[in-house]
Amino acid sequence: MQRAVSVVARLGFRLQAFPPALCRPLSCAQEVLRRTPLYDFHLAHGGKMVAFAGWSLPVQYRDSHTDSHLHTRQHCSLFDVSHMLQISVPVAGAVHLATALLKNPEVKLAGLAARDSLRLEAGLCLYGNDIDEHTTPVEGSLSWTLGKRRRAAMDFPGAKVIVPQLKGKVQRRRVGLMCEGAPMRAHSPILNMEGTKIGTVTSGCPSPSLKKNVAMGYVPCEYSRPGTMLLVEVRRKQQMAVVSKMPFVPTNYYTLK
Repeated sequence: MQRAVSVVARLGFRLQAFPPALCRPLSCAQEVLRRTPLYDFHLAHGGKMVAFAGWSLPVQYRDSHTDSHLHTRQHCSLFDVSHMLQISVPVAGAVHLATALLKNPEVKLAGLAARDSLRLEAGLCLYGNDIDEHTTPVEGSLSWTLGKRRRAAMDFPGAKVIVPQLKGKVQRRRVGLMCEGAPMRAHSPILNMEGTKIGTVTSGCPSPSLKKNVAMGYVPCEYSRPGTMLLVEVRRKQQMAVVSKMPFVPTNYYTLK
C-alpha cells in the first residue's frame, strides 16, 4: 500500500476491523446511528452503509471489496475515519477536501471491508481482538514499540512485568498464520499436530493480494517459530496452517518528509 489518504487521521495502529456484532446492514428497526460529515458524500458515491460501533459508515462503494483493496495497494485510497473524532480539518471543509482529492485519477474511495483486509495483510492489530489491556507488548509481538531508554528506565506502566519478558520467555505470542481452504476467522481454535487445542485465532480473512487465507492468533511460545505446522478448526473441520512472518505483504508506507 503506497499511500492511504485520510480526511481526519493518519492510518496505522488506529486501523480497526469490523466484527459482525459491530457491523450490520442498516434497517428501520435499528437505533439512530451517528453520521460523519461525509455521510451524504458516501451515499452520492454509491457507498453501501452499515452500522459500525454506533456509526453509519460505508463497507464498500461501487467497486468490489477485492478491487478496492488492490487499488489501495497499487495506487491510493481515501477512507473516512472521522467517526474516531480525530478531526484535523474543519467539518465544513471535509466534503470539499474529499472532492478535491478524488480529482486525482489515482485516488478512489475505500470502505471498511478493504480497510480490514489491508490492516490484516500488514499485520496490524485490532484493539479488542488482537490486543487488549491484558496483553503485553512482548506477547503481542510489539516489543519494537519500547525504546532503549524506556526499557532501561522502566518508567512506563507494566514495566516490572514487561521488561523481564523482554529478557526471557513468555507463555504465549501473537503469530501470523496462512492456510488454503476455508478462511480462518476470529475465535477459530488453533491446534497442534496431535489435535490438542493450543490457542485461538483473533483475526482472519482471505488476502486479496496473496490469494490465500491469513490470520493472527496466540499460541504458546514453543509453537511460534515461522514455518511451524499447526491445525486450525474451521466450520468444525481441521485444516493445515503454517506459522508465518508478518507483515504478510511487504509494507511500502508513504512517509511525509
